[in-house]
Amino acid sequence: MKSKYCGYAGRVMEIDLGSQSVCEYPWSDEQRELYLGGKIMAAKILCEHLTGQEAAFSEDNWLVIATGPLTGTGAPSSARFDISAISPLTGILASSNCGGSFGFHLKKAGYDALIIKGKCKGHKWLEINDDEFIFHDAGELWGTSTGECHQMLSELTGKKNFGRLCIGPAGENLVKYAAVISDERAAGRTGMGAVLGWKGLKAITVCGSKSLEVYDREKTAAYIKKWVAYLKNHPLTGSQLPNMGTAGLVSSMQAHSLLATRNYAAGQFEDFESVSGEALAEKYNVNNSGCLGCTIKCRRNVTVENKLVKGPELETLVLLGSNLLNRDIESVLELNYLADELGLDTISCANTIAWAMEANEKGLWKNGLEFGKCDNLPTIFEDIAHRRGIGDELAEGSKRLSEKYGGRDFAIHSKGLELAAYEPRRAVGQGLGYAVANRGGCHINGGYAVIAEGLGLNADPQTPKAKADLTMLLQDLMEAISASGQCIFTSYAFFPKALLAKPNGILTKSVNALLPHLGWAMRFINRFPRLFAVNLPIIHHTGIIKHALGMKMDLGRYIEIGERGYTMERLINTRFGISAENDRLPKRLTDVPQDPNDPTTKVPLETMKRTYYKARGWDDNGIPTEKTLKRLKIK
Repeated sequence: MKSKYCGYAGRVMEIDLGSQSVCEYPWSDEQRELYLGGKIMAAKILCEHLTGQEAAFSEDNWLVIATGPLTGTGAPSSARFDISAISPLTGILASSNCGGSFGFHLKKAGYDALIIKGKCKGHKWLEINDDEFIFHDAGELWGTSTGECHQMLSELTGKKNFGRLCIGPAGENLVKYAAVISDERAAGRTGMGAVLGWKGLKAITVCGSKSLEVYDREKTAAYIKKWVAYLKNHPLTGSQLPNMGTAGLVSSMQAHSLLATRNYAAGQFEDFESVSGEALAEKYNVNNSGCLGCTIKCRRNVTVENKLVKGPELETLVLLGSNLLNRDIESVLELNYLADELGLDTISCANTIAWAMEANEKGLWKNGLEFGKCDNLPTIFEDIAHRRGIGDELAEGSKRLSEKYGGRDFAIHSKGLELAAYEPRRAVGQGLGYAVANRGGCHINGGYAVIAEGLGLNADPQTPKAKADLTMLLQDLMEAISASGQCIFTSYAFFPKALLAKPNGILTKSVNALLPHLGWAMRFINRFPRLFAVNLPIIHHTGIIKHALGMKMDLGRYIEIGERGYTMERLINTRFGISAENDRLPKRLTDVPQDPNDPTTKVPLETMKRTYYKARGWDDNGIPTEKTLKRLKIK
């Protein structure tokens, strides 16, 4: 349905794999104003379809690939797209975000989103050329690695400039945490690759010739120029990320005891320097690059098997490094490349292996895996992707393994999704975020409060004060950013340069001391966002929506859109049985102090949860109230 707003392609297509039919799914401007795009758009579509009875591996599990309205407008770091469906790993609604160029090309073909339903008869790949949808037999592609598949798709289409995504052997063999790969970028988390594998869809290519218009070209160009300058002048987006990528956080995490080590038994690794961002930059980084239209350019390019490939990001470096007591950074580079080729999520895969190492050590499951002995991991990765030997069990994830063999207290997940690399006992707000995140143990969907608890600011990381309201505010902002089609890294610049440039300065120390006492202020913003009908110079996202889309936007509306999306995802998951009981962490993190001499070094989860539910307008069981749903126009 054509939009009066610029930025949108104007059409959402519903694709039935069984009948190989395509039709348009209605999507109005009123819905664009309420849900913006991306993962919130996907949540609305799925909210209208899902009843709570659907299984991940079923024809009723719709998979939605959605772009944001800023994709293709030239806005900084706006080439992201989202994949949402019921996750085979968690059994609830989940989403996975990806960079690359697929979203841009989908918009060029004239589509804001694709709804993929049903199941292929046999194995197929889908080619989209403007208004043409062509189903091809995927016999020659099935069984290939993602790199091989990408190359073959170029040959089969005869194109060089086009969008593509595919699954690897892990998706084909229904590994619960299989990824979708696009241009070496991964929609890595929650097993979306396995959903496509069950549906029998190996790949999608897209190419289009349509133009993407902006509302006010002159104001948009001027605004983007100003925003790019701001990002380049910021210590995080202009220095740390371009110079070392996310890997540059390893040393800071070590200093603050946030570095997941030995299956989260500790927060520091004595050989952290061997797997640090500095080691990666000095010895292995060839150059850096970024997604289409990216200003930050955080990607590290390294050489593996005489090929220039994407290097590991922070999560991979830590979880395949310190968390396994692996001191060999070269093995991490190789495993990162292998995981991408096989289509494996490195976070869930590495965490599951760490659990298995500890289970073996404790005699719960004799599997031969040991901390510090990682020479056999390439074989283990292959076995997981092809479900051979112990790989068949490791492919199920840590939650299911702990339910089978025991060891639930050290299975490091929430709602079945393994945690990211930040050890939360020294950043309790991050611990809350892991527990309440809609898709499970995710640092981004959890709000990334750790940036205020040691990795940007240092606002008393052990206190629960203000952490619930801070978590909600950050979650809603990040939901809105994702819905617009932009990279979450643009949010790093929300923290003024003056606070980060002098961490020991009077101003920064004052803010750190004051933040735990500002829960009431953040609660007021969260409760009455529409009162903040302003545009702040440090939050550029609202201004670009006005200039590029011609849509009325301010900070309050933006936060409310994020809250609407977040609450709608929670509503869907309550249909699948999610409640306060599921918002939990393993006992290792809530009951065992990281420092035996400091009882505060554990996550006071229940205290923060009660405050968090009140802040969100959910009841004591973590269910959104009718009043909240009505206020957000969800029902």
